Amino acid sequence: MGFLSRIRRLVSGQTYLAGGIMVYAPVSGDIVAIEKVPDVVFAEKIVGDGIAIAPKGDQIVAPIDGTIGKIFETNHAFSIESPQGLELFVHFGVGTVELRGKGFKRLAEEGQTVKAGDPILAFDIEYLRDQVESLLTPVVLANMEDVKYLDKAQGSVTAGKDVIFTVQL
Repeated sequence: MGFLSRIRRLVSGQTYLAGGIMVYAPVSGDIVAIEKVPDVVFAEKIVGDGIAIAPKGDQIVAPIDGTIGKIFETNHAFSIESPQGLELFVHFGVGTVELRGKGFKRLAEEGQTVKAGDPILAFDIEYLRDQVESLLTPVVLANMEDVKYLDKAQGSVTAGKDVIFTVQL
């Protein structure tokens, strides 16, 4: 995916975005280091670098302006790509795939163009809390090979309002 993003950016003439791309919190809560997620795929940054959020609330929103790539059939995770070629993956909790969609509702569709803050998925946090190993929600950069700079935020965040990291491609 990363290689194709680079080609698309070159062909379309997309230029350096001064200050980088701001990625907003897809869910409200407290930022946690990605290394603390109890899943080796995220903790060891196999999928990419990023942060996790200990969630509050009941919705996952678009973290950037872009196009939704894949929404998992179980509605617990999705990918999104910005017009500049930044590829993000948002995955609610650890063990949520085994629930086969229970506790989640799709609010957007694959291929849909969205703005940062637009609702993508809804979740029932009370139900999920008792069903899965962890509610920590990783937000990772899927095309790290394209990333020149990554600045991660800390603290509490509000979905769609607070920046969780800034990326320079």
